[in-house]
Amino acid sequence: MPDYDYQSDNRTFSQVIEDIGVKDDPKLYLGELVNAFGERGFGALMLFFGLLSVAIGIIPGTTTILGAPLLLIGLQLAIRQDQLWLPRWALRRWIERETYRQGVEKVLPRLRKLERLSKPRLSIMTSELSEVLIGVATVLLAFILILPIWGGNLVPALIISAFGFGLLQRDGLAIVIGWSAIALIVVAALIIWLTWTWVSPYLLPFWSWLNGLLPQAWTWLTGLLGG
Repeated sequence: MPDYDYQSDNRTFSQVIEDIGVKDDPKLYLGELVNAFGERGFGALMLFFGLLSVAIGIIPGTTTILGAPLLLIGLQLAIRQDQLWLPRWALRRWIERETYRQGVEKVLPRLRKLERLSKPRLSIMTSELSEVLIGVATVLLAFILILPIWGGNLVPALIISAFGFGLLQRDGLAIVIGWSAIALIVVAALIIWLTWTWVSPYLLPFWSWLNGLLPQAWTWLTGLLGG
């Protein structure tokens, strides 16, 4: 694995992730990605890992590899660390470059459209306080992303991608979309919990009655068949 000097350049984000895929090395190391994004840092890597989780997260084990660095990124963003740091063991983690290429091909067309539409706006959503809150939310979402939940990576990955895109482009609208998605999830969970709280007193007696009835029905059925 090569050394990483964390240099940056002036290419667009979409061009950077496309160029990463054309290299010949079959292994794509996390350290190579960090180096490629350079000073773009937190927002670029949040967007990258979020999009890649959406694209290839169905492959077993990939969400753990992609979610772990997001957890570290979120922690550092929450404590207002100026420069992104990842441990050497994390930089040595890798995925197949061909898998990466296939995933990038799925998201590049939409990403390029978003880049053309994006512009700096709603600066309050990219303030220092906002970045701290985004860091805390990213940590919680990354925990969910790491868990082996079938299909459970999609929504957290999309929200992290929205946050990352907003920070990268200084586009507060993207961050508003991310927070709106979290708000919808919280409201939906609250509705489900309240519904269960109201309905369960009526369902539990019925369930107890049903549990008592089933053995009797089974005894009757076996006796009928035996006769």
